[in-house]
Amino acid sequence: MDFLSFIGDNLQTFWSYTSFANFTVGHIAMLIVGMVFIYLAVAKDFEPMLLVPIGFGILIGNVPFKDAGLELGIYEQGSVLNILYQGVKTGWYPPLIFLGIGAMTDFSALISNPKLMLVGASAQCGIFGAYMIALALGFDPAQAGAIGIIGGADGPTAIFLTSKLAPQLIGVIAISAYSYMALVPVIQPPIMRLLTTKKERLIRMKPLRVVTQTEKIMFPIIGLMLTCFFVPSGLPLLGMLFFGNLLRESGVTRRLAETARGPMIDIVTIILGLTVGASTQADIFLKWDSFKIFLIGAIAFAIATFAGVTFVKVFNLFLKQENKINPLIGSAGVSAVPMSARISQKVGLEYDSTNYLLMHAMGPNVAGVIGSAVAAGALLGFFA
Repeated sequence: MDFLSFIGDNLQTFWSYTSFANFTVGHIAMLIVGMVFIYLAVAKDFEPMLLVPIGFGILIGNVPFKDAGLELGIYEQGSVLNILYQGVKTGWYPPLIFLGIGAMTDFSALISNPKLMLVGASAQCGIFGAYMIALALGFDPAQAGAIGIIGGADGPTAIFLTSKLAPQLIGVIAISAYSYMALVPVIQPPIMRLLTTKKERLIRMKPLRVVTQTEKIMFPIIGLMLTCFFVPSGLPLLGMLFFGNLLRESGVTRRLAETARGPMIDIVTIILGLTVGASTQADIFLKWDSFKIFLIGAIAFAIATFAGVTFVKVFNLFLKQENKINPLIGSAGVSAVPMSARISQKVGLEYDSTNYLLMHAMGPNVAGVIGSAVAAGALLGFFA
């Protein structure tokens, strides 16, 4: 009898440690969310490089377990996941990603047509629009600043700023930013069609001039000085972005550039996506504030797209006919590179199959990357 009692106690203890004994409705909901992310990435090809790691990270983070000091969860000091998560929490993954982005980005379209910088800047209205909405919904100013950066459509920037201003919101803000980046093909086209006429969609922009090698080398140096002298708090992101671009354009550091835009950014993206996903434990993530942040994120993307397209329409009033800009590239001002630029191209081809807007759209697209980092630096400097 004692033997049977011993076996029964062991089985009961074993059961108490299984996920089946610790399941909640919240865990089930988050596991479904993780599977939806993976489905969107695999079946719909929505930003698979981001959504597959994040989606699987959500599954990892929501396997329920008994809190018995086993150092399993991402929020338990000493656990493997917690150690990897420190790169998110302390904000040093995003600069490494910006280094890779700089090494893979061709700024020729922006250098060739500098006024496209204004288009990219106008789309940052989504950041400040979201900031004001967050304040109105009861978030404190620092939290509202972190939430607002979702409107920049830049996941690494959102993580970096949130780690400094509102670290308790990193999970929900990162998931929101990356989710809406993946949904750019769904969110932007209806707004672009609503705001433009058929005549405007058919505008042909004159070919970009050829940019010299000297201009490409000088751009990251001058860009660093112009942006970081005004917003020094943006240095971790902007410094790495322009450094990566100099590695690409200098012509003498090809190996370093290939490493930055290849193996390094891939490794960091994997760890970042997985740990951000794992940080969405049901008891941490499923709160009313999370739903408010997701709502603000959707509005922020709509505002950014609206501002970019509308700015081009107004700007065209002051340009000669041969210099007019197709308003469809205004939506590329959000820094979802290169997805939003491809959307401009795709929508434009629907109305004229010979009007290729991609290279023109890359101008405001890369300007949006710089603009969102500048905005993040300004918010960080202001609230810090």
